[in-house]
Amino acid sequence: MKNAKTPNPPALTQRTKDFALRIIRMYSSLPKSSVAQVLGKQILRSGTSIGANYREANRARSKAEFIAKMGDSLKELDETCYWLELLSESGTVTPAKLHDLADESRQLMAIFISIIKSAKSTKID
Repeated sequence: MKNAKTPNPPALTQRTKDFALRIIRMYSSLPKSSVAQVLGKQILRSGTSIGANYREANRARSKAEFIAKMGDSLKELDETCYWLELLSESGTVTPAKLHDLADESRQLMAIFISIIKSAKSTKID
């Protein structure tokens, strides 16, 4: 379900995939402590599902389905932000090491919010 106001889907598709790959690399470099592994598995799941949900949204059969799938991506982004915060605030990973991932997740959230708002306000015949 594409509309003229959404960003170029291939670019955002690649960006969410690149984000997932960065999450995978971050997870692989986490300490082997129990806390790091539990938090890491959570962020691995949420951070890699963003792009998959986005791809599904772009194959939506209706506006409602598009908005719902975009909402799923947004929820996964928000969850990813939460796990990044816990990794940082627990002292498991230094904030500096997570800064770029946290920044990208916030940027992606802003993009997804904008797309959802635009899709909700766009009238489709």
